[in-house]
Formats: sequence, C-alpha cells, structure tokens
Amino acid sequence: MATSSMALMALLVVVLAASALSLFPASLAVTSPYVRPAPRATLPVLRDDAAADGQTPQQVHISMVGPDKMRVTWITHDDAPAIVEYGTTSGNYPLSATGSTMTYSYVLYHSGNIHDAVIGPLQPSTTYYYRCSSNPSREFSFRTPPATLPFKFVVVGNAPVTLLFSLQELLANIMSPCRWHIIVVLMMNIIDNVAGDLGQTGWTASTLKHIAAADYDMLLLPGDLSYADYIQSRWDSYGRLVEPLASARPWMVTEGNHEVEKLPFVKPFKAYNARWRMPYDAGASPSGDNLYYSFDVAGGAVHVIMLGSYTDYAAGSAQHQWLRRYLAAIDRGRMAFVVALVHAPWYNSNRAHRGEGDAMRGAMEELLYGARVDAVFAGHVHAYERFARVYGGKEAP
Repeated sequence: MATSSMALMALLVVVLAASALSLFPASLAVTSPYVRPAPRATLPVLRDDAAADGQTPQQVHISMVGPDKMRVTWITHDDAPAIVEYGTTSGNYPLSATGSTMTYSYVLYHSGNIHDAVIGPLQPSTTYYYRCSSNPSREFSFRTPPATLPFKFVVVGNAPVTLLFSLQELLANIMSPCRWHIIVVLMMNIIDNVAGDLGQTGWTASTLKHIAAADYDMLLLPGDLSYADYIQSRWDSYGRLVEPLASARPWMVTEGNHEVEKLPFVKPFKAYNARWRMPYDAGASPSGDNLYYSFDVAGGAVHVIMLGSYTDYAAGSAQHQWLRRYLAAIDRGRMAFVVALVHAPWYNSNRAHRGEGDAMRGAMEELLYGARVDAVFAGHVHAYERFARVYGGKEAP
C-alpha cells in the first residue's frame, strides 16, 4: 500500500509542533529518490444515467453541520422539492427535512437546480439511509462520525494524495516528553495512502479506489476539487465521479486556485460556493464566509480550521480577525487537538509553486504558533513532503 500510495501524486503534508505549530522549512527537507510519475489522461466526462429523468437526484454529497447534523446537497435538472427523507432502516424514511434550492449562470452555462437540506439531530456512529426530492429511484446511505476518539480522517491534498490517520494514536503521545518525535513516527506508520488535489484524471480514479477501501470517518480536502477551470460542465462530471464516496461520508473542503474561476463581470468562486456549501455559519465561531470556517469533531476533542488561501488573509482582513477570535476561544486545557488546512503550502522545498504561500504565512503563522496548533496540511504542489518542526523559517526548538 505504501509503494502504491507514493505513486499517487502528492499531498503536501506539513506536520507537527512542540507546544506550537508544526511547520517546516525547505532547509530541513531531505532529498528523496522518488520520481514523480507522468500525468494521466483526463477521464471521459461522466454523463447522466440513461434511465434518469429530470427529477432524479445526482451529484449527491454530504458535509457536517455542528456536532449532530448533516447537510445533504444534490442537483436535479428539473424542478423538484428540496426535501431529504431519512431513517436507520433501508427503504423506511420516517424523518425528513426541507431545505432550499438555487441555480447559477456562468457565461453561457446554466446550472441545474442545486438543492441542500440539513438533517438531524443524528446519532453518532450510525448508518442512515436517505433519499432526495422524494425520488424512489435512488437510495443513499452514510455513516455518522463517532462522538469520541478514535476518529479517522482521510486528507486529500493535490490530485492524487490521500492520508489516513487516527487522531487517537496521535493524542495518546501528546504527554510524552518526546511526543513530537513519536508523533512523526506515528504519522509515517499510519499513512494508508497518499493522494492530492483531486481533479478528474486516471490518478483521481486510483485515489478514489484507495479511499473507498479505507475505513474512515471524514474526508478533508484543502482545495482544487474538480479542476473545471471555467468549463462548468466539468463541475457536473466531478460531482458524478465523487458521488459514491461523497454521499457516504462527510466531505469537508476549502478552496484552491482552480476554484477561483474569475472573469470580468463574474464573481470568483461562483461555482464552488454554489455547489459546495460548508458550515461557515454554524458553531460557536461562525466565519460568515464559505471560503474559510472551522468545526469540531469527536465531541469537541478535535478542532479543524479550514483556511482560505485565495481570499484576503492580511492583518485586519475579515479572515484574519475571525481566525484570531477563534483561536483565542479554544480551550487547550481540554486536550483539544487542533489542525489547520490551507491550499498553498507555507513551507515547500519543491520548485513548483515555491514561495506562493509566503504572504499568508507571514500574516497567519504567528497566530497558529501562539495557539499551539498541532498540524497543518496543505496541497497545491503535487509532491509529497514531511518535515521536522519549524517556525519563522527556522527550525523550532
């Protein structure tokens, strides 16, 4: 598994800090004999099921909202009710929730009806069966995350890199005097496979296959989802491609450079914000912006911060002020494990994209260090790296 995982392209993983942030300098990187494999061809555009009609739900995906609710998002070509019916027995849906519907236009493209509804409260570690728009043709199911540790994430960073790790294994070593050395070893040993900014290529298919074989609770994706790059139909094909996994476990995402899609008279992130709504307006510290947000899992033992590399992050910006307030409110006395995700890495020894995260690091690294954030994960580079701890461009003591 480790060999095949390294053959996937790369998630840039930036890990660890002693009582502080785990970020690492290019000077600490060790040259690897690994040679990046050639790109694989783009997958054929996935079309609708030939048997589907205009009200058949498609591109279904879910995301967490608070500790015990789930947002279900789906698309229909024609008008259909924004209702999700659900229960714990296949074919029996005693509960329901009604949400909202929207569409968007992008130059000559017009989206289908994008529905979302928040269901719950839900029981932890429980399988729920559901259907969308009261359509009997397709039944979906998902398993809710556990309310306590252990908790397993899959982290997808840049086109084919997936990291599977258990926070319980990491947390078990936090009180050790040499905890950060132990955590490094743990991180090396519990990687199930490594994948990256997802996209829609042959590497994507391989990555999704690896993820499907893993037993995990939640997927984290720090940007570059569909690689639609202005071609809006590629958002639709991406939604169909990831639906088997994204409808079964919560996918928590933030934006990358390929989500910007800015044109004259067209707002950036138009497709991303319409299709992948995250819980930016939920929790004790809502951010007010879908491009950055935070959430807790495992009964509040784990805090996850999703930062926006492509919206304003400078001191005084809305994102910077929100992050400062959020970090100040974290109670590290509860042994919370805090992780952050960004798209453009703050430390990177690879020639590709070197320095692109420097401005964001200059604006926010001190905040994360001061709050003792434990690990930072990034994507963008398509080359896997892991470092010793660092702060301010130097090795941290």
